[in-house]
Amino acid sequence: MTTPTKKPARRTTKSLTIGIAPQQAIRARALAIAKGTLKPKPGDPKIWFTSMKSLAEVLSDDNRALLHVIRETRPESIAKLAQTTGRKPGNLSRTLKTMSHYGIVEMQRENNTVRPVAKATEFHIVAE
Repeated sequence: MTTPTKKPARRTTKSLTIGIAPQQAIRARALAIAKGTLKPKPGDPKIWFTSMKSLAEVLSDDNRALLHVIRETRPESIAKLAQTTGRKPGNLSRTLKTMSHYGIVEMQRENNTVRPVAKATEFHIVAE
């Protein structure tokens, strides 16, 4: 009699909506939300960039591939991720810090290491 094998947990792909708008419009929106005159809808962007160029720098082809590697391998540390990707730890750390600033990657402190966690691998872009 064989015992049933357990299927690996299915990884669901999270999606983030990203907005692009001038700094003034982003600031006005934030103030309206703070005052209570604007209630954001569930699908509204939570991450904002001031230009398509700045968005493209953060979500470059290499960085989107990095997010997929993080999602698939679930590295225990930045050092492990550097080994997996072949990228230099310093360069990788800067990239992760930038993506963390925008809420695309979460840096979880565990013991004496920092573990990167991809918050999303799919993105919907809304340009105003």
